[in-house]
Amino acid sequence: MCGLAGELRFDGRPADVGVVATMSACQAHRGPDGDGLWARGPVVLGHRRLSIVDLSSAGAQPMVDAALGLTIVFNGMVYNYPQLREQLRAAGHTFASTSDTEVVLKAYAEWGTAFVDRFLGMFAVAIWEHRSGRLVLARDRLGIKPMYVSHTRDRIRFASTLPALLRGGEAAGADTDTSIDRVALASYMTFHSVVPAPRTIIAGIEKLPPATVRVVEPDGSARDTRYWEPSFTRDPARADWTPEDWQEALVAHLRTAVERRMVADVPVGVLLSGGIDSSLVVALLAEAGQHDLATYSIGFESAGGESGDEFAYSSAVARAFGTDHHRIPIASDALLPGIDGAVAAMSEPMVSHDCVAFYLLGQEVSKTIKVVQSGQGADEVLGGYDWYPPLAGVPRNEAAEAYKRVFMDRRWPALRRLLRPEWLPDEDTPSAFVDAAFAHPGAEDSVDAALRIDTTVMLVDDPVKRVDTMTMAWGLEARVPFLDHEFVEFAATIPTELKLADGGKGVMKRAARGIVPDAVIDRPKGYFPVPAIRQLEGPYLDRVRDALTDPAALERGIFDEASVAAMLADPNTTRTTLGSNALWQLALLEMWLQTQGIR
Repeated sequence: MCGLAGELRFDGRPADVGVVATMSACQAHRGPDGDGLWARGPVVLGHRRLSIVDLSSAGAQPMVDAALGLTIVFNGMVYNYPQLREQLRAAGHTFASTSDTEVVLKAYAEWGTAFVDRFLGMFAVAIWEHRSGRLVLARDRLGIKPMYVSHTRDRIRFASTLPALLRGGEAAGADTDTSIDRVALASYMTFHSVVPAPRTIIAGIEKLPPATVRVVEPDGSARDTRYWEPSFTRDPARADWTPEDWQEALVAHLRTAVERRMVADVPVGVLLSGGIDSSLVVALLAEAGQHDLATYSIGFESAGGESGDEFAYSSAVARAFGTDHHRIPIASDALLPGIDGAVAAMSEPMVSHDCVAFYLLGQEVSKTIKVVQSGQGADEVLGGYDWYPPLAGVPRNEAAEAYKRVFMDRRWPALRRLLRPEWLPDEDTPSAFVDAAFAHPGAEDSVDAALRIDTTVMLVDDPVKRVDTMTMAWGLEARVPFLDHEFVEFAATIPTELKLADGGKGVMKRAARGIVPDAVIDRPKGYFPVPAIRQLEGPYLDRVRDALTDPAALERGIFDEASVAAMLADPNTTRTTLGSNALWQLALLEMWLQTQGIR
């Protein structure tokens, strides 16, 4: 786990070491254990290291292989690197380290851009070929590891965070377009605050899409290859499977995914919320013989009649499996600075109150451990959210419209009343995006189509990004077994009715019987609760009001002033389709733009 950065010039000038050093320094939180820069003519690569595998200097980056003529910077973890190393040794490669970075480098030398097909894990990687001058960028299948890119006629820059590219652009003389992308803004305001790749809210910065390899030639031309896509169709070979067969196979696949994610040269813990997802991860690790497993739970003070913790459930799981459990209560006076800290850590505006919870959790957990597993992703992969059941039985050709009704924060007419006219795209681009996604071949029924867009788009640019950003803000690596790509491929073939049973994730709930305590399975669905954000009042409402009435916000003029004033006068009534506080969504965008100095 690390932070990477780099620049490749196309105009005959040497790459700017100072610019890349600035970008890399912005990512020190992602890699507190070391840093490095490597420059040669048109290219500079930078790296911040979080030491997880091969803690020696042999695993430091940028890593150069002069014999192969390659230099790499890498962020992530390839869990099957020991097996790949043996394959590469058999092919004649030798190794100077025990790191997965060197395996990734030599895998590229052996298999070219198809190297990504061999990897089980999460990764963002940049490789520069010394002889050809070609740059190769790659991102893992589910987009767990980030990669932001700024590409102009004269150069390309890339980094693990968007703010790093902003600071790099400033260091280079304001050569990055920092205007707001209107299409991205429309997505943020309608598509549950998700801005699908490759766009970001900043016009001059994009993100490399997940499951993508980009080859950049020395003249600046580039081509993308998407190398993976789950089908969300039934497997004829499993047509005669019983519900019990599916349950057994689910546990087997998840057990493999969990065990893979224990590969490390440092201890690995678990973020234990008390829900079935993380509880099952703990149970399978205990079953595999993990002793003295460290588990961590966070809780907040209640507000607005909502409970702020799930300690009763997480503690019960910890007792059942004998973990070294850490309950982390957050006092109210820590929450407000936690909000500002979380916003400052964001690579893009992220509305979910979970961001603050993960930020404060990461702050505490990182004091005692470097790596944790998380239950993130199970709801999107296995049908756990309440917007899926209404889609059951909807004809496939009506699925896109049905999905928009139950998922999108607001529809186009409402957006036209909220945004000032100059900020609106010429057409309903968010709806067009959803229509195109649902029209893509595959996905047999309407629920399958919803799960596909949620797994490959929403999950990537909301929950996954949230966990990576907020844990890495404190140099904490979060691993997500439910997003093991082989588990996702398997889950995509599970019949819809088995996923939607028992109020959602039925196949997993039934599979978990006898493995985790029944009380965890039968409890009402919970979220990562931060009540003070959902029910805005007192200093939290003041923070929102300050953001929306700041001179920078008024000068920018994104939102209709009358609409904002009405919401500030009645802050907890206006909700999005899924029940989030709509005022928080507006304020969070302004808070982020102001924090990043965007005008």
